[in-house]
Amino acid sequence: MTQLSKLSAYLDKMLRLDKFPRDPSKNGLQVEGVETVSKAVFAVDASAALFEKAAELDADFIFVHHGMIWGDGLQNLRGHTARRLRTLFSNGISLYAAHLPLDAHPRLGHNALLAKIAGIKKWTFFGEYAGALIGACGTLPGSSTPSALAKKFTASIGGKHKIFGNASQKIRRIGIISGGAAAEVTDAVKLGLDCFVTGEAGHSDYNLLIESGLPVIALGHYASETPGIHAVMAEIRKNFKIPCEFVDLPTGL
Repeated sequence: MTQLSKLSAYLDKMLRLDKFPRDPSKNGLQVEGVETVSKAVFAVDASAALFEKAAELDADFIFVHHGMIWGDGLQNLRGHTARRLRTLFSNGISLYAAHLPLDAHPRLGHNALLAKIAGIKKWTFFGEYAGALIGACGTLPGSSTPSALAKKFTASIGGKHKIFGNASQKIRRIGIISGGAAAEVTDAVKLGLDCFVTGEAGHSDYNLLIESGLPVIALGHYASETPGIHAVMAEIRKNFKIPCEFVDLPTGL
C-alpha cells in the first residue's frame, strides 16, 4: 500500500506536469478517493466501463491518458458525468490523468516508445501542440517501407493500421506523433521527412494527407497511445510495490 498523496506527487514530478501549462487537459489528480492506495489500474481513456472494471478489481487508483476534465472543467454533474463520478466516489477510487506530459515524455512517452519500436536510436522532438513539442523524429537504422514499418508497429502495439500514399516507397527519416495528429503532417513536410506516423486519421484529414506527398501511417488513436500507459505502470509497480493492472478497452479508432 501507499499514500495517495505520495503516489500523486511522484507522478506529478516524474511526468513534469508543470512544463505543459497550456494543455487543455487538467493533468494530475482529477478525482480524489481514499487516502491509501492498495491497487492501481491503468488505461487509455476515462469511461464508465473503466470505472466499473476498476471497482470490480477492487482498485482504488486509476491512471489514464485521457481524463474527465478538459478546458474550463466540468460544466455540470448530470447524466453520464454523474454516473461516472458516482462509481468513483462510491468505491473510493481516485482518477489521475496525464495527457501531453505522457505524449512528450523523453523516456516514458508514447512517441519516445514508438520511436524505439521503429528502431530509432537517436531522435529529436518535433510537432508543436499547445506550446509544447510532443512528437519524435529520427532516422531508421536501415531503409524500410511504410508497409514494413506499419507491420512492425502493429506487431508490437496491436490494432489495425492504415497507410495513406505510397506504401512501398523507400523511407529512412520519419516523424511520429501519437493520437489525433494527422494535421501535423505539415510539420513533417517542412522538415523534409520521408514518412509521417500518427494515430488517428479521419475523413476530414484524407485530402491533406494525400496531397502532402508523404506516405502517412495511421496506427489507430487508441493503439498509438498504449505504450506510455504500460511504461508508467511498470514504473509504479517497480517503485511502489503495489498490484497494477492494465485494462484494455480498445475503441477500434
